[in-house]
Order: sequence, then C-alpha cells, then structure tokens
Amino acid sequence: MDWFPLLNSLRIAGISTVLVFFLGLLAAYYIARAPRLVKGVLDVLLTLPLVLPPTVVGYLLLRLLGPKRVLGSWILTHFGVRLTMAWYSAIFATVVVIFPLMYRTARGAFESFDETLAQAGKTLGLSNTYIFWHIRIPVCRQGILAGTVLAFARALGEYGATSMLAGYTPGRTATISTAVYQLWRTGEDGLALRWVLVNLAISALVLVAVNLLERKREVA
Repeated sequence: MDWFPLLNSLRIAGISTVLVFFLGLLAAYYIARAPRLVKGVLDVLLTLPLVLPPTVVGYLLLRLLGPKRVLGSWILTHFGVRLTMAWYSAIFATVVVIFPLMYRTARGAFESFDETLAQAGKTLGLSNTYIFWHIRIPVCRQGILAGTVLAFARALGEYGATSMLAGYTPGRTATISTAVYQLWRTGEDGLALRWVLVNLAISALVLVAVNLLERKREVA
C-alpha cells in the first residue's frame, strides 16, 4: 500500500493549519474590535468559503492562480513557479476552505474575553503585544485550540477545491480524498475502502480531541 496520499495529506493539512492559525487569530482579533458595520461586511467576506461549494472555491482560485491568469501568469513568468497542478497548490485551496473555521472560532473566543484583564495589564505598563500573547491567548486557548483542531481535520479531508487546483497524480499530488475517488472510479474498491478507514480513524481521533477541549473549556 502506497502511503504517499497519507503523508501528502498530513503535509498539506499541517502547513495549511499553521498558516490559518496565525491569519485567523489576527483577523479575529482586529475584526472583533471593529465597528459593527465593518465587522458585518468583513465577517460575510471571510466566512463565504465556509458556505460555498468547494468546487466553486476551486474554480475561483483557478481564475486567480491559473498559468494564464493575471497572478498565476505573473508568478510563472518572474519566478518560474506554477501555482497549479503541484502538491503545494493544494495548500492555497485548503487555506481558503479552512480559514473560516479558525476565524469564527477564534473570534467567538475573543469576544467572550473579559476586557478588564487587558485594561489591568495596560495599567501595569504592559504592551498590547504582550497582553495579546500572554494574557488574551492563554485565557482563550481552549476555543482557539478547538478551532485549530477542527481546521486541521477539515484540511485533511478537503477534496473539491484541492482536486481542481492540484489534480490527482500518484506520488506527486495525491491526497487521501482524491485517492479514494480515483480508486473508486477505477474499480479498486478494496484499496479505496482502506483509505476510507484510515480517514475515519483520523477523523474520530480529531473529534475526541475537540470534545476533550470543549469539556475543559466548560469546566474552566
């Protein structure tokens, strides 16, 4: 059994989750403090990939990153890097798809934060950066961790946008999700079932982790 789809899926999910962790935290922090109208508009824009079909997200990314499109063509011309049909192409798709999960969860955690703690820190001369990383993040850590785990799980199972942007090439761009579809399509049901069971096992572990984090947050 070729384990490349699992290793590639873990690689893509890991990189995407790290990127979304920091991007989601920053977006959630500043938007949670924004005026109501601005917050509403940005919230719709940033959450849109969560409700759009993944294939639509993939299509829009192809319109942006394709080798004959503005951004994709410019990067290909100046850096010789093709942004589609490579294993790292799936990272672009996955980041867009999982970002709303991290952003929404982190924003909810930040909005429930007791601002008197931050005000107390300021009276002690602490900087906003110090307060963010050493007071706000630790207090909100359960919600943030839950969002991170959910984002990783969604990244691991992403198919629609990934298949459109990275395609399926065994040993190069294959992931668990694309491998299951291709194996089923070619009649290799036994091997497809193995990958389904692997994905089910990983998803179950992720859900257990999320439930434990939620229980800890309720206790706290």
